Amino acid sequence: MLKGRESMVRLVGKRRRFLPNREILLSASDELELVSCPVCALKISAQHHAINSHLDTCLSESETRPGTKRKLSQRTLLDSNFFFLSKKSNEIHQSQLTNKYNDDCCGHTHTHTHIINHEYDITPSPSPSNNNVDVTTMENVSGVTLQTFIVGRRFFSHENELHVGANISLLPDPHNVKDPNAIKVLSADSGSCKSKVLGFLPRELAQYLSPLMEKYCLSFEGYVTSVPKNPFDFVPIQIVCHKMILHGEKEFEDVEAFKCLWKYAIHVVESTKNCPPGITKYQQNFCLVIHEVIRSNPHLFTDEEKKFMESFTSLSNDSQRLFVRLYTRKGPWFRISTISYSEVLDPQEAVKGLSAMGYLCLFEDKDKLHDNDIKEILNLLTVSELHDILCKLKKNCNHGRRKSDLLESLLPSFVGGLCPHLTSLVLDKTGTCIRISSKAESLIWRAERLFFLNGEQNLSTFLLVDFGIVKYPTYDCIISEQIFPGQDDLLAYEEAIEVAQLMDEALDGNNIELVLRCIKIADSRISSSSMKTMESTTSELVATFYSSFSASWVYSKVVLLGVSFLERERRYNDAINLLKRLLNCFTCDGRRGYWTLRLSINLEHTGYPNESLTAAEDGLQDPWVRAGSRMALQRRILRLGKPPRRWKTPSFAASIKRKITEVHLQGRPLNCEMGMKNRFYGEDGEQCGVEQLALQYYAGEGGGWQGVHTESGIWLTIFGLLMWDIIFSNVPNVFRTRFQTAPLDMETDSFYLVRKSCIESHLQKIHDGMGEEILVTSWESHVGTACRGVNWDRHSLTELRAAVTCIGGPCLASLCRHLAQDYRSWSSGMPDLLLWRFHGEYRGEAKLVEVKGPRDRLSEQQRAWLLLLMDCGFNTEVCKVSPVPMSA
Repeated sequence: MLKGRESMVRLVGKRRRFLPNREILLSASDELELVSCPVCALKISAQHHAINSHLDTCLSESETRPGTKRKLSQRTLLDSNFFFLSKKSNEIHQSQLTNKYNDDCCGHTHTHTHIINHEYDITPSPSPSNNNVDVTTMENVSGVTLQTFIVGRRFFSHENELHVGANISLLPDPHNVKDPNAIKVLSADSGSCKSKVLGFLPRELAQYLSPLMEKYCLSFEGYVTSVPKNPFDFVPIQIVCHKMILHGEKEFEDVEAFKCLWKYAIHVVESTKNCPPGITKYQQNFCLVIHEVIRSNPHLFTDEEKKFMESFTSLSNDSQRLFVRLYTRKGPWFRISTISYSEVLDPQEAVKGLSAMGYLCLFEDKDKLHDNDIKEILNLLTVSELHDILCKLKKNCNHGRRKSDLLESLLPSFVGGLCPHLTSLVLDKTGTCIRISSKAESLIWRAERLFFLNGEQNLSTFLLVDFGIVKYPTYDCIISEQIFPGQDDLLAYEEAIEVAQLMDEALDGNNIELVLRCIKIADSRISSSSMKTMESTTSELVATFYSSFSASWVYSKVVLLGVSFLERERRYNDAINLLKRLLNCFTCDGRRGYWTLRLSINLEHTGYPNESLTAAEDGLQDPWVRAGSRMALQRRILRLGKPPRRWKTPSFAASIKRKITEVHLQGRPLNCEMGMKNRFYGEDGEQCGVEQLALQYYAGEGGGWQGVHTESGIWLTIFGLLMWDIIFSNVPNVFRTRFQTAPLDMETDSFYLVRKSCIESHLQKIHDGMGEEILVTSWESHVGTACRGVNWDRHSLTELRAAVTCIGGPCLASLCRHLAQDYRSWSSGMPDLLLWRFHGEYRGEAKLVEVKGPRDRLSEQQRAWLLLLMDCGFNTEVCKVSPVPMSA
């Protein structure tokens, strides 16, 4: 796979069925036109978002630029047919970006921030509201009414039907195996001494009311407000906080905890107004995404777009459920006759409702279909239906039973216009067909992207949590600023994602012309003066922290993939030009090391060794060139910089040439073919790889070592467990969704800089020998919870404790410091084996081993890791496995 392809695929995520800018991007006309900036006269891209971005920065600089004769105003810019965001809002945004790093991360909060506790639940995040009950004292809640509903009705008998006004009461169910916070809803009208269980309160509300009832002696009674037609549907109820008993000082001291629980309970109740009773889980999740996105990002949607999205909740339950079902399917076309979902009672009416509101496009008239539509609808036909159509057209029906063969024989008739009746024949078979409208598709895609902030997660993420497959960590969201300052920034980002998807599709289809066009578009976008100005004027921390949400960053990934493609095609000069563009436009980027290395290599490929050497030397002066890339450049300089090119030996030569201890091991080969993974017979006669063979050697004659083949896995797991509280500490703006496994700045320099005092204090504890205690506590508190780098299944707590004990505090603290300072550079390339052996009960030693089979050699990243570990005090070596020589 081309370098950068996998990363771009993750960025794009699930491919969109409809790309709003596809025709413009693929058109033959040159949409990459440049215009002159009326402020600085530089050439910039003619795209609306590029103009706005450039002018925002240019105007803010013009007032302080020496020699400026006058301030440019909105009036003078309108004369040039440009539009821009107000200077004041831009200054406010830049001020927020700068000030957010000034406070210490340990336990601090901002005065004007939105704080959300993100222990997973499906209710909208609490936000200030005038409708909430103001709890100044605990007595104030007495008599407060709450609107909620009964769930879980299918688990109980329904011999006695409910009726409107039926009295109910609530009873905590702490012994419930599925949820210790569960609250039963009991019938208060039952004539028997034992009240009948009608169901439960929703889990989202019970998690707050249960501790309120237990710790603060609240009780609730109420009545049924309406009865659903389906006995299994949710039952709307109204409950009243009936009484409260206080027991003196203890409860009074806990008033803050009480207020917090009550506030969250109120917000859960408020959220149900956007999710009517009877809503299914996936339907509720979908409504939550829309509600949260509009509430948190109103500036990113026009009034018409917000009105359209908010109209979804006014649709019938059937229409909502059907839309969510169709949206999560591949499509794009669906036959109404084949739509059947048990929870959608009337699909025909659901389709009508969605079509009337603009969520679905309904086609039953052949005259309204476009050429691409009929091609896609043909895929809905079964093999037998395709056979029937071919026979009616009096074509050869013996094209085999494969659907692809039948489609190939039909398509020429449609494309060439040879059969005008083909469309009618197809629609006669399919009946009325529907697809999601382009407007709904685009807006819901945007909502998903804003909600999850990546392309890898979607609505199915909710299901993974609901089924208990994934558990996300608990953290607070302290949000003081927006990721996308304005709609233009978001639209530019969306268009860049479209270009990335087109690039991915082109590579899949081996469409070289389209690949080159995508490269040209991305190159034009990042090379425009607006992008360069933005990169050069944004502060270093901000540039790296928000980089992944900018259009320029997405285009840089397309260009990098283009470099790999051009190198594969041996078009080195074109690749060199793109690499120079990346290095010029992105001055604060952790990828600069790889770019510089490829530039140096390609210059040598084209016969310019002097330029190659210069590029490598310049790279070593770049603070963003690190780890394996820096090592590779140093080794290139030593190779290329011999006399007469360079007479002076570089100062780093001795460090690079340090000898790494080697151990040689022979084994009986099963295969030693080129391009295949080496396999050997182990000491027990079973087949194994070189790593397993090395483990057997070290466990036996190698010194009685225990260990695991893990590469980076065990180290990232140890780092995640030891640094858990640091990773999920209260830092502004790094936690923004409920489904994060790490802060957004985890792979940036700001992770360490913002938390420096906390990290160093924590590392001192590890250095002093508290690592094992911290590890055990973290494991027991968070086992099974998703965290980046932590693999709960691969390594047992016993193995981790043994490793931490034998590694020792100083080495462990040093390694964790390097990962905290530059997680991105050091999270790969670690040695294959981690070995340990005990000397007594609480002391031991550890060894790290990189295993290489025949014809294998150390990568630059692996060499960098081994030298770094040696500097940290680790015992490291390379184990080279070779086949036993054949006897004569």
